[in-house]
Amino acid sequence: MRSVKVERKPRRGAVKRPGRRGATAVRAAPERAGKRTQNRGEDASGFFSEVKRRLTFPHPILALTLVLMVMTGIAALFAGGNIHTAITSMQNGISEIAADAGFGIRAVHLAGNHRAQPQMIITALGFEPGQSIFAADVHAARQRLLALDWVADAEVSRQYPDSISVSIVEKLPFALWQAANGVYVVERSGRVITLANPDEFSKLPYLIGDGAPQDSAEIVDAVSQHRAVSARVRAYRRMSDRRWDLILEDGVVVQLPEDDWVKELDVLEHLIVDKGVLERDISEIDLRQRDYLFFVLKNGDRQPVARGNAT
Repeated sequence: MRSVKVERKPRRGAVKRPGRRGATAVRAAPERAGKRTQNRGEDASGFFSEVKRRLTFPHPILALTLVLMVMTGIAALFAGGNIHTAITSMQNGISEIAADAGFGIRAVHLAGNHRAQPQMIITALGFEPGQSIFAADVHAARQRLLALDWVADAEVSRQYPDSISVSIVEKLPFALWQAANGVYVVERSGRVITLANPDEFSKLPYLIGDGAPQDSAEIVDAVSQHRAVSARVRAYRRMSDRRWDLILEDGVVVQLPEDDWVKELDVLEHLIVDKGVLERDISEIDLRQRDYLFFVLKNGDRQPVARGNAT
């Protein structure tokens, strides 16, 4: 049987006293509210007291000692390299996961290299096959490429998901320079590129003497404007870092002055084309004097010729 609560009805003849009952209800409500407010205040006060008690150390020296011990332990981890080891291990783990997911380096695409050997470039990059493409330090790889002899500039970039792209700008060989310890390929600016095989660069101008690479561009350009002279020059020799000698075919030496040597190239062109001086038995042509030219014969005789007569 289900029990049902039923509201009781007032008895017949009973007199209803609303005033007294209403007064009791009004008085009871504030009394109960006051008790609840007091109880809440006591609860909050007790909570904060408990928090204060727990945060108050009865032995402050002991607490300070514990803090120092913890800080010393953390410092020891850093000093011992354990933190770095842990981070490195985590990075390696992430790299392995990336590689297994198809982001491992599988190919390196090269462009722009002609004299820089592909294997040298791959070695300089320093990437391992299957290495995570995210872990590949392309900036450090570029710096290593710039250290190669023939590389003037380089760009290294990732090609997702599994390739590295390398674009090379090579240095331009300008001349060969005969130094004390070998023959070097040099740039137009005079900077050395690398030790050279002279046979491979036989068509480049040949420079001799200290300081020759840094000062050669101007005279090489000027000689190239004189067809007969250019066809016969075999080397440019820097003398005392002040002037040039031209070494022509058959070993004929042309001594140029320190100043106004460009005009003397016009004179030399005229002597070769119109006077046929190279068909004579001479070993030197001295163009350093203002009024005379000097022809040194192979037997050692020195013959002066007035410039008016020579031209």
